[in-house]
Amino acid sequence: MNIVLLGAPGAGKGTQAKNIIDEYKLPHISTGDILRAAVANKTELGLEAKKFMDAGDLVPDAVVIGLVKDRLSQKDTEKGFILDGFPRTTAQAVALDEELADLGKSISAAIAIDVDPEVIIGRLTSRRTCRACGRITSEAEGAVCSVCGGELYQREDDNEKTVRNRLDVYAKSTAPLIDYYGGKGVLHTIDGDRLVRDVWADVKAVLEA
Repeated sequence: MNIVLLGAPGAGKGTQAKNIIDEYKLPHISTGDILRAAVANKTELGLEAKKFMDAGDLVPDAVVIGLVKDRLSQKDTEKGFILDGFPRTTAQAVALDEELADLGKSISAAIAIDVDPEVIIGRLTSRRTCRACGRITSEAEGAVCSVCGGELYQREDDNEKTVRNRLDVYAKSTAPLIDYYGGKGVLHTIDGDRLVRDVWADVKAVLEA
């Protein structure tokens, strides 16, 4: 199965992606992870991407599509994959379909996790990350990671102004993907403003239908 996960930043795509990986043993292709690695390694593409990421804007298609194309050509994607964070625009979706067609593949399910924007703002502005182990938690945990003792901090792109900008960008550029995949008959919209286990139950029902 070749799956695309859709939803605004903070909707819970990463959590559901992990559940799918654990259950179905599919490789997780996260453009966020790919881009952050490029930024950390200070590659030419990474430095270019960082300017857009810090402002909460979308990274240019040419950068993202090149990274995803390389990843989809790797052997571990032969039995299926999960795309998380890509495509983000209709143009990217069309480019993805073309790349997959060349590989004899297609998207089998596009799962959209739907959450109210104000709920997402609350989630992301309270999110904290451990400098030592990279674990993500919330401000309720305090200033110290309960797992490794590292310092908890707020990422630059988790402040309210940037989060609202990211949601505006999503609404304008990414939300049309709902119509795109709906037109292809592979879209499944799931209410993400519930307990994780309830959202997962619906995701699993879609994949096993």
